Amino acid sequence: MALSLPLQNLSAVISATGNATTAASRPPKGRRWEVHSVASNTSAAGPLQFGEYEEGKLERPKWTGETPLSRLVKAIISFKPLYFVLKLGARRVLISTAEKNNIPWTKMAKEILESEVYREMDIIQNQSLVYPDYYLNPFHAYEEGNLTWLAAAEAEAATMSMVRRVVPNASSLEEANQVLRGNWLLAIEQHHIQYSESSVINDILDIGCSVGVSTKYLADKFPTANVTGLDLSPYFLAVAQHKEKTAMPRKTPLRWIHANGEDTGLPSKSFDLVSLAFVLHECPTRAIVNIVREAFRLLRPGGTLALTDLSLKSKVLQELSPVLFTLLKSTEPFLDEYVLTDMEETLRKAGFVNITSILTDPKHVTVTATVPQ
Repeated sequence: MALSLPLQNLSAVISATGNATTAASRPPKGRRWEVHSVASNTSAAGPLQFGEYEEGKLERPKWTGETPLSRLVKAIISFKPLYFVLKLGARRVLISTAEKNNIPWTKMAKEILESEVYREMDIIQNQSLVYPDYYLNPFHAYEEGNLTWLAAAEAEAATMSMVRRVVPNASSLEEANQVLRGNWLLAIEQHHIQYSESSVINDILDIGCSVGVSTKYLADKFPTANVTGLDLSPYFLAVAQHKEKTAMPRKTPLRWIHANGEDTGLPSKSFDLVSLAFVLHECPTRAIVNIVREAFRLLRPGGTLALTDLSLKSKVLQELSPVLFTLLKSTEPFLDEYVLTDMEETLRKAGFVNITSILTDPKHVTVTATVPQ
């Protein structure tokens, strides 16, 4: 398939059910996805039971780094007229395929934009916060990146759509979440039980929490913990706080902080678990290093760092069609830096031990590590 494939043919690449994947992402005929309840308190008995997700033959996808293919993609993206066409086309296709997949993207965004969410901004925003330069780049087809109400209003629907694409053969969004979120949470729990003297998790920090989807899953999994969501976007946090206020009250309310994950200003050794869910692929290498160092500072001895993100070894990602990886790179300005970062070595240099990497769904790896006791 040529890189010059017309934009109108994108719908042929993304199926009517919204599964923007290659055939490699589908389990072999007769194979069932491993499904784990995202809210269950899984015991430590027995090994992890993840699906046998297939790794590719390469160290990383050919469309990353300084390969000829990657340079060609960069040249295409740098041509502004084509870049804007790609960006707008990607947005239209994502929305339409989400809607076809029974995710009411437009309705969900409208409900947020027409709500009282704007009142939360004055409560949540840290007026003295200075945004790092990389955060001011366009992200995800939004010219203002994450600093806009539209991006915040659409974030949950976009997340739901991502989950459905990652687990295309799931019968429902709920089942897809049981795979993607369930395996992620199980990996965290198993790691903490195995490597920490105390299996109790009292305090959790979710860095880069966006509108709080991952934060709520963590709170449901560890219901006795104090859970804090931290993000650079006050718009996302305003939506998170608004949605939490309109939800069923929790015994332990969630807390939201507008801060930079590289320098949170929070006390050292104050958390048992620090989570980074789908965050680091949006960061340049220098920010990745700083966030990992900050997580190490924030964790208590025996505390667990858990990050989940795109897997370089994923067969699905290695075999993306030219159209899809061009679209992906056009909306993720620091994707190459993430791919070229040796994550395990970065964690080791920061002082972490017991570093474990597990492919917890067809596209994502969950990396867990411990602060020495």
